[in-house]
Amino acid sequence: MNKKKAMLISTGILGTLSVGALSVIGNYFYNLALNPKTSKDSIFGSKEESKSTSGEVVNESLVWILNKSNYSNVYIKSFDNLTMHGYKILNENTSNKWVITVHGYTSKGLYMSNYAKNFYDMGYNILIPDLRGHGESEGNYIGMGWYDRLDILKWIDLVLKENKNSKIILHGVSMGAATVSMTSGEELPSNIKAIISDCGYTSVWEQFSHKLKSMYSLPNFPIMNASSAIARFKAGYGLKEASALKQVAKSNTPILFIHGDEDDFVPYKMMDELYNAANCEKEKLTVKGAGHAKSSKVDPDLYWSTIKNFINKYI
Repeated sequence: MNKKKAMLISTGILGTLSVGALSVIGNYFYNLALNPKTSKDSIFGSKEESKSTSGEVVNESLVWILNKSNYSNVYIKSFDNLTMHGYKILNENTSNKWVITVHGYTSKGLYMSNYAKNFYDMGYNILIPDLRGHGESEGNYIGMGWYDRLDILKWIDLVLKENKNSKIILHGVSMGAATVSMTSGEELPSNIKAIISDCGYTSVWEQFSHKLKSMYSLPNFPIMNASSAIARFKAGYGLKEASALKQVAKSNTPILFIHGDEDDFVPYKMMDELYNAANCEKEKLTVKGAGHAKSSKVDPDLYWSTIKNFINKYI
């Protein structure tokens, strides 16, 4: 009996140690990926690589937003009572056309300046949100698009209060693309006419699994499982449920998917997976030679002409 009891106690201790170790591992990778205070030089690489998740920051367009656009700061309250910040730019030519353009991971709204200026020149009013935990918005975790999709619904409401007859395009790059793709599966007002998803990932689980393997040569199990459990505890969502694939399958809004064929950050193959999952009207554009979030820089004429031709079908 004593020997059996000792074995049971030993097994219990080992089990406790295993749970403790997994908790430490899960917490480490949670902070690496989803804690906005510690994530900037981690799962997505250097500060410059993080900045690039919204594409190229063009100084001229940044100067335009800050000094020439007559932007105003706007705010909403999220479903969980966070104060969210955004930039609103009204076109000098009065228009019912709006675009909500969404930045990437560890980036901020101002880094969408080049996209904003192009849409402005197309006659659109602009709304650029800072996603939760980014820029001037509150939040102690990164939503990876999942909770951000609910924030976008609030931003849509703000536009509708401004103009109930508005015709709205959703556009996003990288995590912003995942955000608008995840938004596509919600019940959207008829004012949402089209969605543009530029180099978005299929799901948070698949994206982090890819980075875990490419950056650290580590397998999914048990790290992803432990990290997902910690994410659910700290951020309120699991990594598997945050799926753009499942959301685009429910979409009734036309979607244009864009991806560079040299993107190994968010794998190029994910575009076809998203495109095939979408049951709505859809198109896709491959930009040859473009790395992550670089499509608009590598071939701006193709990028913007494709966007114009796509959205002109619906507005």
